[in-house]
Amino acid sequence: MRGTPMAGASLLALIDDIASVLDDVALMTKVAAKKTAGVLGDDLALNAQQVAGVRAERELPVVWAVALGSLKNKLILVPAALAISAILPQAVLPLLMLGGLYLCFEGVEKLLHKASPQEHAAEKAALDDPGIDMATFEAEKIQGAIRTDFVLSAEIIVIALGTVADRPFMTQLSVLAGIGLLMTVGVYGVVAGIVKLDDLGFYLLKKPQRALQRVGQGLVLAAPKLMKLLTVLGTAAMFMVGGGILVHGLPPVHHVVADFVAASGKLGMVVESGLAMVVGLVGGSLAVAGMFLLQWLRGAQREAA
Repeated sequence: MRGTPMAGASLLALIDDIASVLDDVALMTKVAAKKTAGVLGDDLALNAQQVAGVRAERELPVVWAVALGSLKNKLILVPAALAISAILPQAVLPLLMLGGLYLCFEGVEKLLHKASPQEHAAEKAALDDPGIDMATFEAEKIQGAIRTDFVLSAEIIVIALGTVADRPFMTQLSVLAGIGLLMTVGVYGVVAGIVKLDDLGFYLLKKPQRALQRVGQGLVLAAPKLMKLLTVLGTAAMFMVGGGILVHGLPPVHHVVADFVAASGKLGMVVESGLAMVVGLVGGSLAVAGMFLLQWLRGAQREAA
């Protein structure tokens, strides 16, 4: 009986410690969420455009498949980020820059594809063909979206890790896991809502109330325009995010951009985003040119052999 008060005090102290840790995790998760909000917007635009061209009845299954792939990305990235940060922190920036360059590369490829009337017409004809293998088409869409998500998720995880770098390991793990889950549910929940706006519009058009019918008509008219806008924003986001990573990883470029931003006053954020896009476009163009050169050299070697 004499040990009971001491045991009770120990239990209360343990509960207090747990509450303090949870408060710390909640606070740091909120801070990390604010810092990653910009990338979240780019992630939303990019992933919403990834389902463009998918037939209406397959939109939600495709979004669900990409969301599951995104969760798997987080399951890889969270422990990998913690391990690299603890063992070899110098490798974080080069790996991020490779990811940023990949985003820029993808962005330039999309621009080249849009600029090619033959490829665009061939893709549209293939989608209109009732005999097209939609399973293969969807699989390619899903894999492309998951690859893009991997790079954006990596940046989100690294930014979040930077906010808890001086915290205990369990706090770091809890914050990164929480951010990863929140971002995935938030992004793909909104994406699912966006791709189904037209269905909601058609549903409201069947209602007897004139006001609901007008809302439904507005949604039906707005849905395709919104998807086109998100396609443009998604491509721009590739250059903005990828270029931003390259800017921060290249000190001379970073100093030049920082000087421009500082001299721009209230327009600093706009100027920074614009310069990041320019750097992303240049970096992506060089990457695409390098890929074409590599393919040409391989073809020349095969002909010589």
